[in-house]
Amino acid sequence: MAAATSVVVLDRGNNTTCTINLHGATVVSWRVNNQEQLFVSKQAVFDGKKAIRGGIPFVFPQFGAWTFGPGHGFARIMRWNVEKSPERLPSGDVEAIFSIMDNEFTRSMWNYPFRLTYRLILREKELHFNIGVYNPSKEHTFSFNLLLHTYFKVPDVRRCQITGLHGCTFIDKTRDNQIFQEGLDVVTVREWTDRIYQNTQPEHIITNVVSGRKMRVQKYNFPDTVIWNPWQDKARDIPDFGDDEFPNMICVESGHVSSPVILLPGTAFEASQILQVM
Repeated sequence: MAAATSVVVLDRGNNTTCTINLHGATVVSWRVNNQEQLFVSKQAVFDGKKAIRGGIPFVFPQFGAWTFGPGHGFARIMRWNVEKSPERLPSGDVEAIFSIMDNEFTRSMWNYPFRLTYRLILREKELHFNIGVYNPSKEHTFSFNLLLHTYFKVPDVRRCQITGLHGCTFIDKTRDNQIFQEGLDVVTVREWTDRIYQNTQPEHIITNVVSGRKMRVQKYNFPDTVIWNPWQDKARDIPDFGDDEFPNMICVESGHVSSPVILLPGTAFEASQILQVM
């Protein structure tokens, strides 16, 4: 079982670390000055099969339900390769690179060659994510969704405010996927929330995260932002999520999901995100 739960740790010193579980290349911990920034459910399953409930699962090539395979795709339930072990850069920051490519398992549900690289850089108060998706085929185009399903740890989700969504249209999955327009300058979560905001600002500020601080989310080539909290009733329906844990997490997820990325033969798509504790 040890193989299923092996982890890679980036350590910058000063109790600032980032832990990646190779199952899904899921970031399961990000500590800044010994303060955990990410939420992982106490009920999360680490069996090397199921997706890990919390941290930052990697959603690819499908967002949501999928006819051909598991919901949210296969990347978050595959074992990733360590392309480059954690290495200290001249700046003092620490970098590691992970990757997956097509194999029998992925081909059984999504019959395309692909290569995906995931580069993480741990800085003093920041975590950088650089993603590359490459289509090595000579003739076949493929399309995909991509999303970083980030679970932020918060003392009370009702006190969080999220900027960068004003004026955006959003698909409300709690109301039969109806489309609304956001009229508020800051968005708060006080009930079951599952929204795909489209063409969001390249930066969000989330207030009242750990220790009452602010979290800045900066993103590139991720036009969508998903806001999710299952709230009480839905939390009961999720077996690997505690019934009373919903107040302590908020998902603010950078993605390319409301429309697919279409990748021509021999081309690459790049996207990135920076999380910063302010």
